Amino acid sequence: MSSWRLSVLADRHRALGSGLEDWNGMGTAWTYSTDLADEHAAIRTKAGLMDVSGLKKMHIIGPHAEALINFATTRNVSKLYPGKSVYACMLNEAGKFIDDCVIYRNGPNAFMVVHGSGAGHEILTRGAVGRNVVVLFDDDLHDLSLQGPVAVDFLAKHVPGIRDLPYFHHMQTTLFGRPVMLSRTGYTGERGYEIFCKGADAPLIWDTIVAEGKEMGIMPCSFTALDWLRVESYLLFYPYDNSDMYPMAGQPIGDSLWELGLDFTVSPGKKDFRGAAEHYRLQGQERFKIFGVELATKDAALGGDALYDGDTKVGFVTCGMYSRLTERSMAIARIDPAYAVAGRKLTLRGASLNCAATTHTLPFDDPDKVKRTAKG
Repeated sequence: MSSWRLSVLADRHRALGSGLEDWNGMGTAWTYSTDLADEHAAIRTKAGLMDVSGLKKMHIIGPHAEALINFATTRNVSKLYPGKSVYACMLNEAGKFIDDCVIYRNGPNAFMVVHGSGAGHEILTRGAVGRNVVVLFDDDLHDLSLQGPVAVDFLAKHVPGIRDLPYFHHMQTTLFGRPVMLSRTGYTGERGYEIFCKGADAPLIWDTIVAEGKEMGIMPCSFTALDWLRVESYLLFYPYDNSDMYPMAGQPIGDSLWELGLDFTVSPGKKDFRGAAEHYRLQGQERFKIFGVELATKDAALGGDALYDGDTKVGFVTCGMYSRLTERSMAIARIDPAYAVAGRKLTLRGASLNCAATTHTLPFDDPDKVKRTAKG
């Protein structure tokens, strides 16, 4: 492993059985010695605690902060008020997706942008040149994600007003006597919270949640559990659902938001962001669509497993999972637009799996997003 970023929780992850594989420059707990099915069940029925500090956190501060983010992302952040956040995408000049992020507004001229392994850091840093703005990469800030239906019940014992925090809002508060920013966001499709804290405070917060939460069914969960959850909840993971991972024959790498189903991240009427002209030009020229497939098996499909209509290849899986809770095998797929309708009968042909498949709308779980947006 050649990670250059350090989670202060590395020893905790090793004690839970992780080898700390590299993700985004940080040693990350891809798996623990616990069963992934148990971790998945915990988050769907109780709650799970994950260290997602491998996400990159960037503070954008100064009079031109709003202008910089408005140009770099698809959202109009002028409409954000302090305490509100929004999911956004970043494009290159060809109008193709290169990163996604969550933008948090903390004050009139103060934002935080949290992104994964795409080019967000470079885009924001480059865009700051010549502007009255500071871009600060904050690797001391750790991100602990507490996700699942009992997460709010646990936090309510320690944080007054947490039940009133709406979806995609955040608050500055304390937890176990330590300063934190609590954000009602996550990557699971469940009601959940991200706890942003100083590196020095992360071990105490982690240990206390694990110890006190055990009686409520809360358990540490690894990064791979997110793959299972995101399949059910239609949450894409760059670059694993993109042409960066699965190049299209004879074509340059890059996917449009129309193809990925992320065009909703463009604020209505916004035309002045990076790649905007090409983004709008590409509408109606989709080469594929992100869509779901349900498989007639109790095994999980693997990335790259092909989907056929007779002898014609019409797509392939990017991520699959089998749910012990619902007894369904589900997958996210890149599929020919003509087949991106529910109920089409296909065949999956993989390296170790061959079975019938049926196209299915996304998300599989909670399509109306009732769980993650619940009140009270």
